[in-house]
Amino acid sequence: MEIAPGIEDREWRALRLNDPASPDWSRAVEILSSRIYDRFIDPVDLLINVENTTPARQRRFGFAIVALDCLLIETMGAFIQGLIDTKGLSGELFRHVLMSRPRFSPYFPNEATADQFYREFRCGILHQAEVRGQSRVWSVGDMIWHDGDGLVVNRNLFHEALKAEFDSYLDELRLARNGNLRANFRNKMDFISGAQRR
Repeated sequence: MEIAPGIEDREWRALRLNDPASPDWSRAVEILSSRIYDRFIDPVDLLINVENTTPARQRRFGFAIVALDCLLIETMGAFIQGLIDTKGLSGELFRHVLMSRPRFSPYFPNEATADQFYREFRCGILHQAEVRGQSRVWSVGDMIWHDGDGLVVNRNLFHEALKAEFDSYLDELRLARNGNLRANFRNKMDFISGAQRR
């Protein structure tokens, strides 16, 4: 089974990750980077780039961009916490990522704002193919702002912040001192690859 472009599950299972100083940790992080960039980040970058020269009012890919970014938030949260199944935990994962990661926390200072984003964007787009309430997806202005009872998300800036947070997470995984974070990452990837480590 391919777990990232050109990378089979057996390659992951062969990595020696019991030693925090193992050079295989570098490859483990590369595998995750390749998996996430290929599935989420590169497609969103392409969608944004296609519309770069289009006037803001004529841009149409906002829902697809935010949908993919919402999938990435949940995926990233699952890796950070080492969860093999996120059923019933999506809202908690969103709150954790949005309120704890430094590029998002200024915009999501409380659970109410994080929950509103989760309900109106993540659940709205992924379940009903629409943004709920008075919230909107846009491609100009600040990353997040309140407009009446709704939130407005600049999908371009939001994506750039998410990409930067994912890259920061990869940097954290490269440090041997982050043992708990690495253990959680390994737990998730072991599940994905079918590894039975002891």
